[in-house]
Amino acid sequence: MEGASIEKALGRIEAALSRIERAASLPPKADHELATRHERLREAVTLSLHQLDTLLAGQRP
Repeated sequence: MEGASIEKALGRIEAALSRIERAASLPPKADHELATRHERLREAVTLSLHQLDTLLAGQRP
């Protein structure tokens, strides 16, 4: 009985591993919303850094 349980568990593990390997081999799906958010964040950070540079440049002797 115990041997059958172990075999069943190993079968489930192998099936799960097959699903994981199959999913890992697929190319990632494009996430247009994430790309748009990333671009907006990059633009906001760039603007903030420029503003900070300008502020710091005005404080130099």
